[in-house]
Amino acid sequence: MNRFTKNVLMIGAIAIMTAIILGAFGAHALQDKLSEESLEVFKTGVQYQFMHGFAILICGLLSLQLAEARMRNPVILFVLGTIFFSGSLYLLSTREITNLDWPFLGPITPLGGLFFIVGWLLFVMQIVKK
Repeated sequence: MNRFTKNVLMIGAIAIMTAIILGAFGAHALQDKLSEESLEVFKTGVQYQFMHGFAILICGLLSLQLAEARMRNPVILFVLGTIFFSGSLYLLSTREITNLDWPFLGPITPLGGLFFIVGWLLFVMQIVKK
């Protein structure tokens, strides 16, 4: 297994592991501290992190069959999407308890969503090229 594949599989597994930790944290530690609406926003961040952690794993496994360069850009976009989309949702949803009111976070969330969309588009294009 080459270094790229190993790193991508580790990144995907870490993304999923931290989604599990954050999901448990949200369900137990934040349940009484956040409003229902904020808790739903937090859960959305966890859900998208889970999904894209698995997408990263799939890219890693596909890189065993395809040239690694073909999966590089989808992986980068899935990682950036997770950081921007899920990360901003975590910060936005916990404002009630952190008192962090960063106005730039609102526009970052859709940018993360755009990274996800373009990542999936590139993923499909690489599969079709096969």
